[in-house]
Amino acid sequence: MFTANIAVLFVWFLQNNAEGAELTPPQNVHLVTLNTNYTLSWDWNQDPAATFTTQYIAEHKLQNRTKKPKWSVVCQNSMRRSCDLTHSNLLYLGIFVIRVRADLDGRHSDWVKTVFCPDEHADVGPPSKVELSAAGSVLDVIISDPLTNNNVSMKEKLSGLYYHIVYREGPAGAPASGVESLNSSSNLVTLPRLKGWTWYCVRVQSRADFYKKSSSFSPLLCMQTEGVIPWWQIFLYFLASLIGCFVIAMPAIYGFYRVYRMVKATFYPPSQLPPHFRKYFCDSPGSDIPRLLHPDSESELLCDKVTLSPEAVLQIHNPPLEALVAPPSGQAPDSSGRHSRQDSSSSRDSGVYSNGSVFGQQQPGVDLSSVEAETSWQSTFYPDQLTLQDMTPGLKAHPVIPDEGIVDVSV
Repeated sequence: MFTANIAVLFVWFLQNNAEGAELTPPQNVHLVTLNTNYTLSWDWNQDPAATFTTQYIAEHKLQNRTKKPKWSVVCQNSMRRSCDLTHSNLLYLGIFVIRVRADLDGRHSDWVKTVFCPDEHADVGPPSKVELSAAGSVLDVIISDPLTNNNVSMKEKLSGLYYHIVYREGPAGAPASGVESLNSSSNLVTLPRLKGWTWYCVRVQSRADFYKKSSSFSPLLCMQTEGVIPWWQIFLYFLASLIGCFVIAMPAIYGFYRVYRMVKATFYPPSQLPPHFRKYFCDSPGSDIPRLLHPDSESELLCDKVTLSPEAVLQIHNPPLEALVAPPSGQAPDSSGRHSRQDSSSSRDSGVYSNGSVFGQQQPGVDLSSVEAETSWQSTFYPDQLTLQDMTPGLKAHPVIPDEGIVDVSV
């Protein structure tokens, strides 16, 4: 009985050891690095339910035999096939030992270790940004340094970092011709020996010679150089700008002029009320605010209608003295007592006529001095002819209608 129990225990022990041997460690363990970004990766082709534990320690701590080394755990019971060590604060010039194992149902695989020195093993990345700027017949290449995970220039980690610039003539997609290169540690590089008005394409690579590090090339950038602008292009540019300014400015000036005219006509109309009307229609003599009347006000009932008419034309004729003293020579006075009409030059007389019997000959008892006095009084009363052209040159004088129906009757 005792022998049978021992045999069963021995078989169980062998079986457990066989199952533990079946849990193999991760395969193809390697680091994927770029500047200061570090990721440990591995392959696993067994039970997918397995988990993984990743740890690291500085190499100099393993050399201390007096103390048990204390490993720093980064990933534990993780089902992923990688572990990010970027935020583990690994010194760039330090040397570390990193290990990983598989865990399944309380069983553990063996540890797989790798030694990692960022300064030696970490890859450097290309410039974070490359720009081209045309400066006449040359091109300026503006390079931004590759950055760490904290957005710090990699030149603080790699003191010997520089840039390898490759450029060629021709646009993108064209066959490469005349490929040239240069190295520079500066962030602003001017490409020499370029042609004017020619396309060039540029790529930049980061390099460090101590551990022979080199990055991938930046994306291809192409730009055309400039040169001396021909005079006809300058003239065309000037003419186009002049036409553009004229097309844009003229509608604006015309619109401003129309607004100005409208505002002026609104607030300063050309037709103004006479001063004696404004005296009664406005609140005060010097005010432009009209006086408002209520519809039921009695003042409106007392007002008469006012009609504005153009100024009348005043024409006054002063008859000549000879006509008042005697009739023209060779003419006898009209026995019928009617004055004979004179020619067209006298057809616009004022209508003052005299009896031929009075002025044809001297009547007894008539004093010529009195006649002359009356004539002088008439010339004083009737001034020279006033016409509307003299008063208002812009208007025409109204014609005087001859009074054909007026007849002098002699007694």
